[in-house]
Order: sequence, then structure tokens, then C-alpha cells
Amino acid sequence: MSSLGVLRGSLDRLLAAYDPYPALVFDGGYQVVAANGGVSRVMLSGVAPSLRTNLMRVVLHPDGLAPRVVNFPAWRLYLLDRMERQIASRPGLRPLYDEVSGYSVVRGAVGSSGPLPDPALVAQPFQVECEGTVLSFITTVGTFNTPLDVTVSELAIEAFLPANELTAAFLPRLPRNADNKHI
Repeated sequence: MSSLGVLRGSLDRLLAAYDPYPALVFDGGYQVVAANGGVSRVMLSGVAPSLRTNLMRVVLHPDGLAPRVVNFPAWRLYLLDRMERQIASRPGLRPLYDEVSGYSVVRGAVGSSGPLPDPALVAQPFQVECEGTVLSFITTVGTFNTPLDVTVSELAIEAFLPANELTAAFLPRLPRNADNKHI
């Protein structure tokens, strides 16, 4: 069994334990490997099925989550800066970067006011409209530091942490009709 196969059960348990908060696993090209029900409930509603396999397309495409991202201009800038820094060590990301940076800039559901925050901020908030409520998250990305398998070395886990009490209280009330998904 491959290293990824051995790791898969552990990742599924981690994603399930983090639910109802969104969490997902993606590879070095931002292809989604697995996601929990929180991702389905909060992030995939209204997203074109053809976009769901790539995290950057889900968030930045006009037919994706972009119209519901309240602070879209700032979040877009943050994600593009993140990708641009990764291109130095992963030149294969360039075509995806060129594609997603070329998408039209969508103003968020509520819009943002004031100057854009510095993209180097450690905790750029992610604000998304869900069922008429604006949810606010900070994200954390974890990677495997000493894997012996190249496939595992490219995996990352992104967890969306509630940034306020409203978000923390709202998510457990959403119906749990979606299990972990291998998108």
C-alpha cells in the first residue's frame, strides 16, 4: 500500500473530527484530495461542479465561491500572493496562477471598504456569505515535514477556524447532510 493509502484513513478521521468547521486536503497543484462536510455546506453551494476539484478555481472563479466572498478583493490578493511565492519552488503552478489571476475581479456579497490589507498578513480573514449570514474565518495550512513519499510531501491540510462567536455558533446549526468527500 502506498504512503498516501496508509495516510488516507488518518486524514479522513481528521477531517471528520473537524466538522462542522470546513477543512480540506489538497496537493501541490491545489487539486482537492478530500474535504469534510463543512466545506460542502459552507463553500460549495452554488459552485459549478466543474470547478470543485481545484481549490483556487473554487474560490476565485466567477462561477465559483467568488460572488459570496464578502472581502473578495483582499482575499484574492492574498491567495494570488501565496501562489506567486510558491511558484519559485513549484514552477508547474505558473499555468494555474496565470489562469486564476486572469479571472474577472468579483466584488463580494457585501463588498469591502477601505484599503486592501497587506497580503503578507499572517491571518487574512476569509469572509463568506452562507444562508444570509456572513461567516468569518482565519485559515491555517499544515504540511508533512518529513515524508518519505513525494506524493505525501505535496499534500497540505487547510482548516478554517471561526474568527468570531457568530461563526462558531452558526456552523453547528447547519444540517449535516454531507460526509467527507473525495472530490
